[in-house]
Amino acid sequence: MSSGSIIAVFVVIFVLILLAVSVAMKFFDARRKNQVAGMLKTAAGETVITITNLLKEVEADRGPGLRRLFSTSQFTKHAQTQIQQAGMSWSPTRMISAMGLATIPGLGIGAVAPFLLNGPLTAIALAGTFAAVPYLWVRHKRKERLNRLEEQFPDSLDFLARSMRAGHAFSITLEMLGEEMADPLGQEYRALFNEQNLGAPLELALRNFTERIPLLDVRFFTSSVLLQRQTGGNLSEILARLAYVIRERFRLKGQVKAASAHGRMTATILTLLPIGTMGCLLMVAPGYLQGMASDPDGKKLIGAAVVMQLLGNFFIKKIINIKV
Repeated sequence: MSSGSIIAVFVVIFVLILLAVSVAMKFFDARRKNQVAGMLKTAAGETVITITNLLKEVEADRGPGLRRLFSTSQFTKHAQTQIQQAGMSWSPTRMISAMGLATIPGLGIGAVAPFLLNGPLTAIALAGTFAAVPYLWVRHKRKERLNRLEEQFPDSLDFLARSMRAGHAFSITLEMLGEEMADPLGQEYRALFNEQNLGAPLELALRNFTERIPLLDVRFFTSSVLLQRQTGGNLSEILARLAYVIRERFRLKGQVKAASAHGRMTATILTLLPIGTMGCLLMVAPGYLQGMASDPDGKKLIGAAVVMQLLGNFFIKKIINIKV
């Protein structure tokens, strides 16, 4: 394919992406729902997606044009869940638009520097890689937030246990915990108390709480509370023991992390060593690798090396990722 054809294909794709993004951006001003409206619908028994940020607004479930297409896709539901659990103020349409915009530099770099088999293949591969950056950023923020929630959760259980031993009701304890606990966990407890305070059944409020915080410890907590309501028992003692078990699991997780530190270091070195070696060769002898990059068989070998490097890193991480 000639350079003129590659430039023409790039211009057409660029215009189409800009058109799609501009259409999507027109619907940003139509976001109408907020946290209070969601909690009111929850109190009425309707199934809604609850939002932890009281100042955050979400898009309407249905709308004309592109938004209706997004709202019916499975990826949009998944994106909404990921954004909500990450505590971000994005919307699914905004993330999809960001992914579309991120493909533009990938297409440009692929058209200018076709380091794979040919220009179109390189452009498609780089466009997909760049498009995944916004989604990976949301996943990163979600992981950081869940880690903070997991660290705060045992202290919140101790607070609940002590408050209930002092004679406070469970709902009053939730209100106190939402006011005293630092965010992001205090934010989630405030949402839990607000839902229950507005009339939602405790079972439904706890289920929404578990969906917002998809942690094993939170499922233990909700199961303990609901089981105690059905069968009776000392809830403060149950929560205190649960906090102890969670802390012991954290201690065991720390031991496992220390034992697997050698494997993580090995994965890092094996991943960075080829990249560092290539960079040094390009600085010391720039023409040494250029022949391989211009040869068709050399391009195949480079692509195979990249794929095998990614697979090796993936399997090493799977081996050292020990679930506790």
